[in-house]
Amino acid sequence: MATDKKDIEDLEPQQPEYVHDDVFGEISEHGPNFRNVGFIGTVILMMKTQIGLGVLAIPSALDVLGMVPGIICLFVVYCITTWSGYIVGRFKINHREVYSIDDAGGLMFGPVGRWALSAAFCLYYIFTSGSAILGLSIGLNAVSTHATCTAVFTAVAAIVGLCFCSIRTLGRITRVAWVGLPCILTAVIIVTVGVGIQDRPADAPKTDGPWVSDWVAVSHPGFADGIAAVSNLLYSFTGIPGFFSLICEMRDPHQYTKALIVSQTGVLAVYTIIGGVVYYYCGSYVSSPALGSAGGVVKVISYAFALPGLLATLTIIAHVPAKFIFVNILRGSPHLTSNSPTHWITWLSCTFGIILVAWIIASTIPVFDALVSLIGALLGPLICIQPMGAMWLYDNWRKGKEAAHTSKRWMCMVVWSVLMILIGSFMMVAGTYGSVKGIMASYAESGGSAAFSCADNSNSV
Repeated sequence: MATDKKDIEDLEPQQPEYVHDDVFGEISEHGPNFRNVGFIGTVILMMKTQIGLGVLAIPSALDVLGMVPGIICLFVVYCITTWSGYIVGRFKINHREVYSIDDAGGLMFGPVGRWALSAAFCLYYIFTSGSAILGLSIGLNAVSTHATCTAVFTAVAAIVGLCFCSIRTLGRITRVAWVGLPCILTAVIIVTVGVGIQDRPADAPKTDGPWVSDWVAVSHPGFADGIAAVSNLLYSFTGIPGFFSLICEMRDPHQYTKALIVSQTGVLAVYTIIGGVVYYYCGSYVSSPALGSAGGVVKVISYAFALPGLLATLTIIAHVPAKFIFVNILRGSPHLTSNSPTHWITWLSCTFGIILVAWIIASTIPVFDALVSLIGALLGPLICIQPMGAMWLYDNWRKGKEAAHTSKRWMCMVVWSVLMILIGSFMMVAGTYGSVKGIMASYAESGGSAAFSCADNSNSV
């Protein structure tokens, strides 16, 4: 009975016992409660932040890399990003005044670090919001069988996303995530079952006789294609920087690490099973996003279930950068936690600005795989791998140097942290090169998607 009561408390808004927060300042019943996310709510928000757009691109990444190297790369990315997420939690506990990655950059590198990571953080989430708007337009095209111009669907997705991401607290957005997570999981399960029971995927050639999947255990892609595929896998786990916002709005930040492990492990299981099964049955004819792989009625049904999940993804990832800008504008002001006109005008201006730029990006780079890969390569390492290596060194370098005997564990962690910085730097340069080449090739193809196009984007492969 006690457990049931605790679970219910995670779902219902509760006033904290404290009235002051190191980031938000005074919290009272006269304004929004920015510290009202429980353990279960944190797990759901973490999983919904990760499972959304990323899972739809994994089968096509496995097609490029091959089943075995793809799964291995997926596991390596899981280990790296889980460690990064853990460092986020430790850094926040050690520095209570930190709200987001820019505060961490300011502590470590001064004003230059603050501005550099602020720009990277905002750009990453704006581009990701753009890919979420693009995903919603694809879903609306699929469900309606292209009832109208794709540019119209893109605008509709942006407007609806603006309404939901303008919810002021993550505690209330948790309810959106509770709906969105099972919806997106149901959608990918429907596709997984669909490709398993059909005789061939939707884009496979219509030939006489049984069709045999051309999946391979090990593929041999060129450097550009291979590194772009790895960037896709990295993108699937790059919700880590947003975990700063989550721990800041948790009622008990000390439960963060447990929530992180539960979330990341669940996400890895979903990615491995869904991605592997869909690629096994579809081979090189897997669609991107993967929900179109089964085709026909299954495609329509899966996208119908996916739409609330994609909307929940857009809600969270547009809310995070808007809240980041909002807090930085009003930090230290009583308007931050009040219901004043200044509070509302500032908040709605932030959400509108994020959605507007994201809509422009979705309309000008309307190629799902290419956009996902570009985000994962250019901005993913810069905000979810490299800074975390620097954060560990910032908190622990002096402790190890001042100790009478430098421990082997400290030395190993120094090597690991430096290695993370180097790996992140390599992924950023090489992955961006591969992704840009992919976007250029897509535009060069005859009949390819164009900016602000009316063409049906739900049939892209």
